[in-house]
Amino acid sequence: MNDQPSDQRFGHAVPGLLVLALALAVGFTQMGSFSTVQDGAKAELGLSDVTLGLIQGVGAAVPLVLFSIPIGILVDRWNRMRLMLLFSLLAVGGSLLTALAGNVPTLFVARMMTGVATTGGLTAALSLAADMCAPAQRGRAMLMVTLGKSLGLACAFALTGWLFGIFAGGFNLFKGGLPWREAHFALAAIAALASLPLFLIAEPARHEVAAGPRAAFRVVADELWARRAFLIPLFLGQVSVVMADAAAGIWASPMLTRYFGLTPQQFGGWMGALLLGTGIAGALLGGIVADLGQKSGRRGGLLIGAVAAAAIGIPAALFPLSGSIPIFALALGTLILAGTITGLITSVAITVLLPNELRGLCLGAFIAFAGLVGYGVAPPLVGWVSLLLGGEQHLAVSLTLVGMITSCLAFGSFYVAMRRAPVR
Repeated sequence: MNDQPSDQRFGHAVPGLLVLALALAVGFTQMGSFSTVQDGAKAELGLSDVTLGLIQGVGAAVPLVLFSIPIGILVDRWNRMRLMLLFSLLAVGGSLLTALAGNVPTLFVARMMTGVATTGGLTAALSLAADMCAPAQRGRAMLMVTLGKSLGLACAFALTGWLFGIFAGGFNLFKGGLPWREAHFALAAIAALASLPLFLIAEPARHEVAAGPRAAFRVVADELWARRAFLIPLFLGQVSVVMADAAAGIWASPMLTRYFGLTPQQFGGWMGALLLGTGIAGALLGGIVADLGQKSGRRGGLLIGAVAAAAIGIPAALFPLSGSIPIFALALGTLILAGTITGLITSVAITVLLPNELRGLCLGAFIAFAGLVGYGVAPPLVGWVSLLLGGEQHLAVSLTLVGMITSCLAFGSFYVAMRRAPVR
């Protein structure tokens, strides 16, 4: 591989990392904005809940499955800052098209545009962050990028809801404009302005390159195959974590309603705070532990934190069987915290242990497979298992079984990946 970046002070990379974090925050805000105001669109366009589910579910899954790997290849071969600008423009276009949509197909395309832009931007940002600092500093770099994502997920509710309230209160951008449409017009304008700092960041030099960004695909495929003993368990570990987290996130609300008798109004606030808090804490802990693991000098030391987090996730997966709301929240939060830590450490592992020309492809593949299996298989699997157990009244046991099995699989897979990690 070619020379690594010099061990310059991490502070030199902070401005660029902050710009990338801002871009991701803006992207994830736009990707999640429609969920906050969807009832307005439902009332105006006469949409059913099934149609809304298709717009948001399939509209998010299609970009993950179809575009993540091609985008990853582009990230490995093209100018990444130009790609970031392109993705920012695409996301703004998606918000504008959402505001203008008059039918289901247009709305579907609009939401898919924001999905493609945001997942593509995440892949490019992770690759850029890796080349902005030395390998020993990449845990902190991924921490800053992940915090941008967490902020965006929170702003999808907070900022969009605030904008909706302003326009619902009588302030209008256009005569006769509906609040959900005007909120997306305003969001597009804010996103366009917040994307301007991207013009100030130059494309960093690619480091730790083995075959070069223009290497033939067969060469890249051979490099991946040579590392299969490490990559397969690493992929399996993170996909298993996503399965456990996705099942928990989707079925937590029905659990609170059916077993504890709570309404969405009663648990919505503290659940939102729990998700934001665990996202921030997981990013902080994951970044610190990843850097400490590298300094240990052990083979696969970078993944020690992922193994430990996966182990913690096993008892936390028992949250559906908790007998009280505080224990339910504590265990669920611990499970999501562990998942955030493993996700960040996995990203760091890819950027540190793989040559540059494989990073975007591997990150894209992770996003694609984790999204497909985690969100496409785990949630319905819980329903199928409960039916096998005798009916929907066995939801708690079914969710526990799926969470425990996938968490155990994640622990074993990360342990194998740690033992087989490439020696730097």
